[in-house]
Amino acid sequence: MNDLLIHSMIEFEPVIAPALDACAAQRIVEVGAEYGGMSARLAEFALARGGELVSIDPAPSKAFRDWLAGTPSVRHIGLPSLDVLEQQRDIDAWFIDGDHNWHTVFHELKAIRSASARDGKPLLVFLHDVSWPCARRDSYYQPARIPSEHLQRHRFDAGVTLESHGLLTNRGFRGNGQFAWAEYEGGPKNGVLTAVEDFVAQEIEQGQALAWACIPAVFGLGVLFDLEASWAGELADLLAPWHKNPLLMSLEENRLRNYLAVLEWQDRQTGAG
Repeated sequence: MNDLLIHSMIEFEPVIAPALDACAAQRIVEVGAEYGGMSARLAEFALARGGELVSIDPAPSKAFRDWLAGTPSVRHIGLPSLDVLEQQRDIDAWFIDGDHNWHTVFHELKAIRSASARDGKPLLVFLHDVSWPCARRDSYYQPARIPSEHLQRHRFDAGVTLESHGLLTNRGFRGNGQFAWAEYEGGPKNGVLTAVEDFVAQEIEQGQALAWACIPAVFGLGVLFDLEASWAGELADLLAPWHKNPLLMSLEENRLRNYLAVLEWQDRQTGAG
């Protein structure tokens, strides 16, 4: 990703740290380590409270592996999240920032709910990329891992823009071979936010009371938690000023439009567009 565009969950640390404090979280699981920036902060937080960080990522970066080599207190699991999430025990907070598609996120949430219920823990999940472009459009690092009935038609050579629900060949915001975009935005079982909404609807049908907050910046941070948790009121008060904040929404759209304009200029210079 171009360094011009901030994109990491670590940008939300001023919100995440007090949220974890409010919930007295000790044992933390993260899905998706990337370069280890957020991992380092979560590890510091957990260890300071006598807890542990478990990082789940089947293909972490060299930067993360180098950091991990000097941080023996962190437990790394190099397997896909859906293979191991439900095996994690006594977890206070979960961070999802791995594969950004409906199938993966929906079933990650199902596995987390199952593990939390088994251990008598209230649900507390932080999810990145709940806003554009992944809110209503799947992306795939390894499409072969997605069951065919949940796999959208997709392309590795095309990009997304704010104006088009389809894809543009060699234009827009794209993965440059690292990941694919679903061909179309919207519709059932498509995108991270859609996965969250479908999970919440299922939980409500089963009598569960959940709260949802969305911070509309840096691709969007969502916080999903049990309303009946002892700390729910304090967490809700902390998140309320950020939830769907119109100023943040305006700044995020401006940020994205400026970035897309830079990409368009670069594509014209290289002839890619």
